[in-house]
Amino acid sequence: MKCQSCDGTAFVQATDYINLRPLNKKLAIGTEKVYTLCLDCGEVVSIKVKDPQKLT
Repeated sequence: MKCQSCDGTAFVQATDYINLRPLNKKLAIGTEKVYTLCLDCGEVVSIKVKDPQKLT
């Protein structure tokens, strides 16, 4: 993988503490977002949902 912003090749995966929840289920626990970041410039190159089935 290569960063489109700086051509860097070092990446890390990270998450935050706010889960993604369906709009129609306010009390749902939801699922984490996993970010892939370039370690050279900080560009977020990917955002994935850890457990998409938890959004149904």
